Amino acid sequence: MTPFTSLTGIAAPMPLVNIDTDMIIPKQFLKTIQRSGLGKNLFDEMRYTQDGAEIPGFVLNQPAYRHAEILIAGDNFGCGSSREHAPWALLDFGIRCVISTSFADIFYNNCFKNGILPIVLPQEVVDVLMADAQKGANARVTVDLAAQTVTTSDGQSFAFDVDSHRKHCLLNGLDDIGLTLEKSAAIDSYETKAAMTRPWV
Repeated sequence: MTPFTSLTGIAAPMPLVNIDTDMIIPKQFLKTIQRSGLGKNLFDEMRYTQDGAEIPGFVLNQPAYRHAEILIAGDNFGCGSSREHAPWALLDFGIRCVISTSFADIFYNNCFKNGILPIVLPQEVVDVLMADAQKGANARVTVDLAAQTVTTSDGQSFAFDVDSHRKHCLLNGLDDIGLTLEKSAAIDSYETKAAMTRPWV
């Protein structure tokens, strides 16, 4: 997993509330177990017409936001079914951070497991960030995980909370497998001892 330390990038404003996981990645794209390749279908039903043409008004189709790395979203982002493909699609598109007033629990947890930083901030702060994002590609937001701050293009800085264990994992690029491998020496020692004391197992 790619570590997340500090990110300065374009923030796309998406003020819709209750964006569910089926809106993030519709069910017809869930056949794959590959984490790559889903970015082209991120928000598919909002990005494209039925014949596959781009919908110009959708934020990620606008030139200023085609390379957005941060998403400023409305309340209750990631609600609905518990598909892990949703953070996969966001990450494959290039989104490394989503900021909202609240997230669905399963989506929130899945973000951390896949290298995306979900940040919860009060509505008044999200409103400031949303307005800043609406300035376009020249208004770049900085997210500093080590310092736990989000800074707007004009220098306003806001602190956010994050669980210390999840922060450690993101800073060091550790998913569940990576965490397990950190204990490989202890696991090997246990297995060796177990083989000696219980050779019949």
